[in-house]
Amino acid sequence: MKIYISGISGTGMGPLALMAKAAGFMVYGSDLVEGAIYPELVKAGIEVKIGVQDGEFLKEKLQSGIDWFVYTSALPAEHPELRLAEAAGIKTTKRDELTAFLIDELGLKMVAVAGTHGKTTTTAMIIFAALKLGLPVSYIVGTTLGFAPSGVYHNGDKFFIYEADEYDRNFLKYHPWLTVLPYVSYDHPDIYPTKEDYLAAFEQFKSQSEKIIDVAPEFDFKIAGEARRKDAALATLAVHEMAPEIEMSKIVGVLNEFPGVGRRFEKLADGIYTDYAHHPEEIKATIDIAFDEAQRNGKSGVVVVYQPHQNTRQHEVKEGYFDAFDKVDKIYWLPTYLTRENPDLPVLTAAELVAGLKDSNKAEVAEVDDELFAKILAERDAGHLVVLMTAGPADEWLRKKLA
Repeated sequence: MKIYISGISGTGMGPLALMAKAAGFMVYGSDLVEGAIYPELVKAGIEVKIGVQDGEFLKEKLQSGIDWFVYTSALPAEHPELRLAEAAGIKTTKRDELTAFLIDELGLKMVAVAGTHGKTTTTAMIIFAALKLGLPVSYIVGTTLGFAPSGVYHNGDKFFIYEADEYDRNFLKYHPWLTVLPYVSYDHPDIYPTKEDYLAAFEQFKSQSEKIIDVAPEFDFKIAGEARRKDAALATLAVHEMAPEIEMSKIVGVLNEFPGVGRRFEKLADGIYTDYAHHPEEIKATIDIAFDEAQRNGKSGVVVVYQPHQNTRQHEVKEGYFDAFDKVDKIYWLPTYLTRENPDLPVLTAAELVAGLKDSNKAEVAEVDDELFAKILAERDAGHLVVLMTAGPADEWLRKKLA
């Protein structure tokens, strides 16, 4: 079977391409820019066209036959590749259907990690421990891993570990053998109009799962941050469920060596970190981790650079910012990264969002520019731990500046 993936090099689609390739399928794809998984795709021998997605590369591949066109949820309905695939009459779906197909085709037991926050880290922890302990696992995780590729399949694997994203109701395509739920609150108002609608989707997902882990006892973890320690506890139970013969104390010992994952409190330089947090609950959890890390490294406090994600989300969560930053010494607040927006909603400015903080005096409206970078370095040199929180392009900007 020949599969074409549009938007192939990002953290959502790239690992899926790697798994399909490893399972023996022919995989091609395109993307506007080189995403986080691009180097892994090249290494795996997957042909990828980077640049304007005008349909020419897909036309070329259609001449030799394409069986399935898979596209990211971010692709607009009028996208040239999507319109061409539909006109060609080939099977056209989002990634969830391909993932479900691969699980069934390969006879794998799905270990799904879902939730509003914590799912990427928890998924990576389960993967890390399973690999260290020699369990027969395939997996896909929506980020880069320093200790392994982002997606892997081996012949004879028994389990499939997967970060099950609730966006666009993707996770409702699956019927997991085991579901792990780190934390559920409310997010994605563009997909779920109300909190009740959001929670109902998770209840449906739970009803489709054979086993569920959502509560974990405390273990002796050395990991920074209460939220991370909870993630590690859930990961411990999940690995033990997969391999009951392994004592939980041994799994805890392995997870105490967990190196972290890309963009989840990832250290970029001495005293400077980046994190994917873009929701008030995630922000609080990340700040707790930052303070633990600051104390361990003799830092005088924590400074946050924050880039909100999606104006539609800001209208829903703005009240949650009120006390989210209470513990930090300073906030540099950037304009919202706009994507998949409702044009009827006025764009909330950084100044408007800052005005809703309990202590707005500690916040400074900023732009992604050289002046901000100079301030980040100055805060670091003054003894602060600086953490950038963003799901947008500020992460790439800071990496380039530090490089």
